[in-house]
This record gives sequence, C-alpha cells and structure tokens, in this order.
Amino acid sequence: MPPPGPRLPLLLLILLLLGAACSCGLTVTGAGEGGSCEFSVARGSELYSFDLAAPTPAHRHGVLSEDGFYKVAVNDSILWFQLCDEMLFNFDPPMCLNCEDCGGPLRCGTQCSALVSNNIGGYDVCTTIGGLSKSHISLVDEGNPRKGIIVKMFSSKCSISVSVICDSNAIQVPDKFVLSGLCDYATTLEHPSGCPRSVSASGSGWGWLSTLFITILCLLGGYILIGAVYRYYFLGIHSVEAIPNLEFWIGLPQRIKTVFVPATRSHVSYSRDGLGTDAPVYH
Repeated sequence: MPPPGPRLPLLLLILLLLGAACSCGLTVTGAGEGGSCEFSVARGSELYSFDLAAPTPAHRHGVLSEDGFYKVAVNDSILWFQLCDEMLFNFDPPMCLNCEDCGGPLRCGTQCSALVSNNIGGYDVCTTIGGLSKSHISLVDEGNPRKGIIVKMFSSKCSISVSVICDSNAIQVPDKFVLSGLCDYATTLEHPSGCPRSVSASGSGWGWLSTLFITILCLLGGYILIGAVYRYYFLGIHSVEAIPNLEFWIGLPQRIKTVFVPATRSHVSYSRDGLGTDAPVYH
C-alpha cells in the first residue's frame, strides 16, 4: 500500500504563511505617506522619502529635540513644540493659565505637540495649537523635493506649520515665528532629517508591475486556500488532493514549457544521387 499523502493541516500552514508574505509585500508596495513624520512623493522617475523620526549616526532621535521640546520666544509670546511626538518637560515647564487641554496646571505642555503662551492683561495665557494626531505633511517646494517638508499640526482653533529645511551638515534651531490670522503660527527648522532619500522609481524599488504580480499571486493563493478548506472540511478530502484542480497545478510546469519551448524535430527530405538512389538528407 502506498504511503498516505501529506495531511492538509501542514499544507494549510504553508498557504497561510504565503498569504502573510503577500500581505507584507502589498504593505511595502502600497506605502506612501506613513506615520505622522513619514512622507513619500514621486517626481518623474525619482521617489523621495522622508522619515523625520528615523535615527541617524549624528542624531539618534532624528528631528526630535533631545530636550523634549523646541522653544521660541518673541516679545511677550513663547512658543513650544515637538515634532513626531508629544512634548516632554524635565525642566523649564510652561507656567501659564488655561492649560487644561494640554496636561493641566500640574503637567502643562505634556499632552500636546505645540503650545503658545501670550501675555494678556499681565497674565500668561496658554493656547494649544497642535496635536500629534492632527498633522499634515507637504513639500516646502513642489518643484524641488530636496528642499524639505512642512509639518502642519492642528488644534481645535489654531495651527502651527514647521518648515523642516534640508541641511545635511548642521542644525539651525528656530529663533523666530510668524503669526498669521488669529492663531496660525509658522516657524523654520534646518535639520539633516529634512533631506530626503531618493531612489529611481523605474529602477530599484517596487514598480507597478511588481505590485500587479504580487496582487495576482495573493489572489491565487486565496483561491487555493479557500478551496482547500472547503474540500477538507465539507467534502472530507483529507489528503493533498484537497487542493482544488490539483491535476492542473501538477501539469502546469509542463504546459508552460510547451508554450515557451516549442518541440523540435528533425526534418527529413530525400535527394537523388548520381546512382539513382534516394538518400535521406537531415537538416
């Protein structure tokens, strides 16, 4: 008696692993604008990718301030902000009123990403102007992605725009800000993390053809998986034959070979020699 075929649970496990690999592949190919500090944009044949929070040899926290915040003071107003995270104050915390929506009076500034203090009637009054969950990234110059990006954060009524300008050699922290309207602030930070990584969209990396191939592969794997589960549990087929259309898949390599490698055969013709006999000629 021939040994029984492989049990289906092992095959199901292999198919599930294939499905997980396909999911990871689709995640990679579909990546565009990722987390709050990740951004990708294509220009021509180049794909430019930014990751402000990624560590570098010289800056282990990326664009994040190692103090836990950036601070800019202009006249009687003080602006605090942090990129890619909420602020953290181990020293010099904000001392202002109306800080309930950003940590409260005891932990003012620790539950938002941007805060401004203005002196009103002799009192420092705080206003939350940006949160980590409400942010948007765009290019500083649409025609030149290498110049840097703008991180804009929002609160219920206010906003802050931080232009992260590409400077691969040094950091220039903000020393001023601009107020437009009633509560929209803007400032500039020069940092190596504002410089993008670029790859050729047509050369390396994942193109549309690779994405299409992975999509088809995943759909095919899903078809085989669903069919195998149905035949295993509902038709009671507990061997490798539970895979739907098994004969087709077994013969597929030969079918492909037949299509792309046409069969060759010797062609024989006959010619008459000088003695009047017919001799076969192979060519």
